[in-house]
Parts: sequence; structure tokens; C-alpha cells
Amino acid sequence: MAQSIGAGTVGGKVSDPSGAVIVGAIVSLQNSTTNYHQSTKTDENGAYRFNNVPLNSYRLTVAASGFARLEQDLAIRSTVPTSQDLTLKIEGPQTTTIDVEATSNTMLDLNPASHNDVDQSLINNLPTSGTGLSDLITLSTPGVVADSNGFFHPQGDHAQTSYVVDGQPISDQQSRAFSTQMPENAFQNMEMITGSAAAQYGDKTSLVVEGVTRSGLGKQPFGEFDVNYGSFGTVGEKASFGFGGPKLGNFMVLNSDRTGRFLDGPEFYPMHDVGNDQTFFDRIDFQPGQHDSFHLDLFAARNWFQIPTSYDTPNQDQRQKVTSFNIAPGYQHTFGTTTLFTVNPWVRRDFMNYYPSRDLFNDSPATISQDRHLLNYGVRADVASVVGAHNFKIGIEIKQTRLFEDFSLGLTDPTFNPICIDANGEAAGSLTITDPNACAGLGFTANPNLSPGLVPYDLTRGGSLFRFRDTGKINQFAFYGQDSMTIGHLTFNYGLRIRSEEHTSELQS
Repeated sequence: MAQSIGAGTVGGKVSDPSGAVIVGAIVSLQNSTTNYHQSTKTDENGAYRFNNVPLNSYRLTVAASGFARLEQDLAIRSTVPTSQDLTLKIEGPQTTTIDVEATSNTMLDLNPASHNDVDQSLINNLPTSGTGLSDLITLSTPGVVADSNGFFHPQGDHAQTSYVVDGQPISDQQSRAFSTQMPENAFQNMEMITGSAAAQYGDKTSLVVEGVTRSGLGKQPFGEFDVNYGSFGTVGEKASFGFGGPKLGNFMVLNSDRTGRFLDGPEFYPMHDVGNDQTFFDRIDFQPGQHDSFHLDLFAARNWFQIPTSYDTPNQDQRQKVTSFNIAPGYQHTFGTTTLFTVNPWVRRDFMNYYPSRDLFNDSPATISQDRHLLNYGVRADVASVVGAHNFKIGIEIKQTRLFEDFSLGLTDPTFNPICIDANGEAAGSLTITDPNACAGLGFTANPNLSPGLVPYDLTRGGSLFRFRDTGKINQFAFYGQDSMTIGHLTFNYGLRIRSEEHTSELQS
């Protein structure tokens, strides 16, 4: 049977002791630790199917009228489809029994890597404060510490987080101050890996966030709509909607919010701190046959916000705008019942603009502007196979990152880098002075801490803006192979990743 991108698939048939299929049996899949739960009914062929199942341990339950209830434990540790045919026994004379037993140890997470699983039910109930995905990671993951403006530090490192969303690796910034981020209500499950990341993960590995988004495949129409209002003039909405049949499914998210405290400003009361953002996500699934599966993730986001001011710079009016888009198709094909081929190409682009005040001298001690583009595209392909006690995976990852940087800077405060100082060490002398040798003749002392390189860009002394413009690209290639071997109650993980990287730059000014 075909597979769910980046997650597991469980399916099979339910029959009676004679082999006849049972129609309308209720099949449930549940993990009591993460509160994950899916339920379905067998079709006219006695078949059931669960898509988009996070890799974890589960209790599989089957109930049908006239048959004894069946429960068994199931571990999903591979994206290779799991086929589980079930046979129900005829229900005997009704009796009442009470069983007292310890909780099944198979509900324990058997993944030996240090990690934390976050399911949709927890995502919906965490008290996030407005920074979305960053808040979710900080609140749910041990070893991750919050910083200002929605940043966080995993394992003491700064910005060393890699995301893998439906098979697409993303190592760019995902905080809304420097980029945009995926909406948290788009995720079905997230696994936060804080130690011993497998060979399939590269780049930043202090924290690896493996995310599986929600899907409408095989589901009746469903959706959620939430409106919120809070202090600082905060108002927002979150809307999601999904639907689908056995072959085609769609899930969509549309979020927006506006607040008077977008960033953590320097003053107790927010000043010039209004911001808003809008986010769109759409996942389309198509399964034309039993062995093939296609998906397409579409993402677009925009945020626009003011840079907070202080009592020292009341007229400053700096602003920032960030827009992003991401297109990530995927294809999977199963070979027999044990091997799965996956390929994930993608293209992602961020545009960041930083705007100075209209009157440049309202910016103090310097005025700055910036136009930055980041383009990332590539492909990841791997083959996974389950053979006996082994769960193999080998693959390659090829990508290129293109950078464009254009910024300007100029000093607007004559006391920031003065040419001359008086006996008290304060800035002194006319603003027409640009040569420190002229200070002695005017009764002043040359500034011993003068930065001569900044003098031509001191706008208060007739200087001009410093301009920098450069482009560059980073080519990366990686090959990885890994295996998870289970022997009895022991699980061994081992792997190898080989990576090469090339940097080029074309300085324009």
C-alpha cells in the first residue's frame, strides 16, 4: 500500500476465524503517552487504513458486534508501510472479569535517542504567548531556553536548530524577527531530538525538529476556527480546514494576528512596537494506486513590524518587513512490502527589508537600511527497507543556498565618534572638523578612541552612507546510511554521514 510522506502508514484486513472479512469493525490506534488517537471503520472489503502516523508505539484495538474485542501493541519505527491483518474471535457467553495489571511497557517510547514527542492534542493546549512555533518548542522541550523576541537556545547553543518538515530539511532561521515560521496548528506531530541525531540529519544538530503536518487524506470534512483578543491591542485568528477521500486529500491553514507588542522593547511600556503577520499553509495528498503517493506542501508568510523605540529616540521610525514562500513536492513508491523509495525536492525563499526613518537623523546613533534575499533549493532522496531485525535507510541530500545582501549605514550622532574632545573627555569642536590634527590648534585634544574608518560615513560631518552589496552561494552535498537493529529488548542505532560544502562570493561593492 502507498505511504504517508514523512510518517508511518498502518493498514490491513479484519476477518473472522473462517477468513470471512468483517465490514464496519471499529479499529482504533492510540498512544496514551502523547494522547494520539485515530479511529476508522473497515470498508466492504474488511480493510482499514491509518495515514500520517507518527513514528512511535501504539495500542491497536478492534471492536465489532458479535466478536470479542481485540487489543495488541504495535511499534511504528519506519516510514515503510506496516501491514497488520487481524482476526477476531467469536464472542462467547457473556461474563464479567476484572483484570489488574501493570501498564503495558510497550507504551514506553522505545527510541533510544534523547527526544520528546509532541502530538496535536498537546499543541492545541499549550499556553503559547504569540511567537507560535518558537513558543511551542520552548514550552515542550527540556534543555531549550527562551530568549528575547521569540528566539531560543537549544542545549546552550544559539540558532543551532534544524527542521525537517514532511521530509524537507530547513536549517534557516525560523523566528519571526529574522524570517517567518510554519504555523503550529499545521502540525500533526513533532519530534524534538536533543541528542544523538541519526545520520539522516545534518547541518545544525543541537536540536532537530522532525515535523509531520496534518493531512486530509481519507477524512470527512473537519476544521477549527479560533479568535483571540488580549492586552497590548492583540487580536488574531487561526483557521484550518481539511477533507479528502481515499485517493485525494487537502489540508489548509490560514492564520493572522496583530499586536502592539510585537517585539520585546527596551521600555516597560511598548513604544512604536506594532506588528502583524499572516501565514498560509496548504498540504495536498494524492495516491493514485497502491504503491505510489504524491504530496505538495505550499507555504507563504509575511510579517511587518515597527522597531521599538526608547525615551532617548522618541522620533525614530524604523520598520522591518519579511516575506517568504516555500514549495515542497514529494513522491514515494513502495517495492513489495519491505522497501520504500522517497524523493523530496523543494525551493524556499525569504525576502527581508529593513527601513530607516524618513528623516535619517531621527535614527540615533546611526541610520541603517537593508535588503536581504535568501534562496534555498535542493532535493533529498532515500531508500528505506525493513529486513528482519534491521531497519535500513540510505540516501543523498543536494542543495544550494543563494545569498544577496545590500545594506547601508551612516552615523547620525556627532558625539558617537567625535574627532576632538575637551578636558572632560566630552565631544567638542566644530562639525566641520574631520582631521584630528586640527584639534590642537583649536584648544582641544584629538579623540584617542577615534575610529578613522567611520569618519567618511559620519553624516553630521558631511559624510555619505556606507554601502555594501554582495552575493554568494553555498553548495552542499551529503550521503548518509543508517540502521536501527532490534535484538530482543535491545535496540542499536548506528550510521554514517559524509558531507561536502563549497562557498563562493562575488563582492560587488
